Amino acid sequence: MTAQHPSRRNILRSAGGLTAALALGAGGVLAAAPTAAAAGDGFGLRIVDRNENDPRMWYYRFQTDAIGWNPGVNVLLPDDYHWSGRTYPVLYLLHGGLEDFITFDAHHNIRGLTASKGLIVVMPDGGRAGWYSNPVASAVGPRNWEHFHMSQLLPWVEANFRTYAEYDGRAVSGFSMGGFGALKYTAKYYGHFASVSAHSGPASLRGFNGAVTHWANLSSAAVELGGGSVYGMPFWDQARVSADNPIERIESYRNKRVFLVAGTSPEDIQGYANETVVLDTQREFKANLDRVGIRYESYEVPGGHFVRGDLLERDINGVIDRLRKA
Repeated sequence: MTAQHPSRRNILRSAGGLTAALALGAGGVLAAAPTAAAAGDGFGLRIVDRNENDPRMWYYRFQTDAIGWNPGVNVLLPDDYHWSGRTYPVLYLLHGGLEDFITFDAHHNIRGLTASKGLIVVMPDGGRAGWYSNPVASAVGPRNWEHFHMSQLLPWVEANFRTYAEYDGRAVSGFSMGGFGALKYTAKYYGHFASVSAHSGPASLRGFNGAVTHWANLSSAAVELGGGSVYGMPFWDQARVSADNPIERIESYRNKRVFLVAGTSPEDIQGYANETVVLDTQREFKANLDRVGIRYESYEVPGGHFVRGDLLERDINGVIDRLRKA
């Protein structure tokens, strides 16, 4: 089948609004939607590379003032996208540390796990240790991953692909650092995602004696920010830690689908922490969810820090069950 450019959308459906910055309840905002061929300039993005030859996996690389290099994004389309005319729910799938936007395609069979399923999967770069955040300090230029994802990429996707641009049309999931990013984005952008999943993703920045914040700071300084840090060193920006911390925003998960996975073995994670830290923070997070009566689905399973294909598949099926149907 010949690949096509994403169809121009005449009207943006808006329970989330035109941009990711609009609050829940901003429905009714109407706007002409540029096509991908228009280079996405309306969202602060300019396409500098692209490949739409594969019927399902489309690739883009953007220039953006938010990031000091050109981040890539893979958009995985349903099998019937080009001829069905249907609108689809979308899953934003976030990679872990020292990984990139191709990881789920190269190593975790994302094409096979979504074959014949009515779901668009968006897999963006998030930096080798970007922590899905706008850092306190960078010595290597802008690395504002949160701004890129939530204020630029998300509205670009909804303007250029047939997605439900609304709360019940979006899910976010991730592994490790990406699992934290998924939990963070869901709480901080309350009206955007109806489903959130963390596969070996830490759920508290302050838990385990602040180990996760130290992990974020040390890893970002070493491989992402040239000595800068996400939350500040040696002293943390406490307000920013609290704003990003899933466990300090428990009520934000009410009425959402929450899916958690953690291993039970203390496997080392890139020299900064281990799976015991992840497990401990998820248990603390779950205790807080239990305290206020928020439901979740949880798996504590043997092994260390890696993506478990069977649970990723279970997660994807759960996302499809929760979101608005194609």
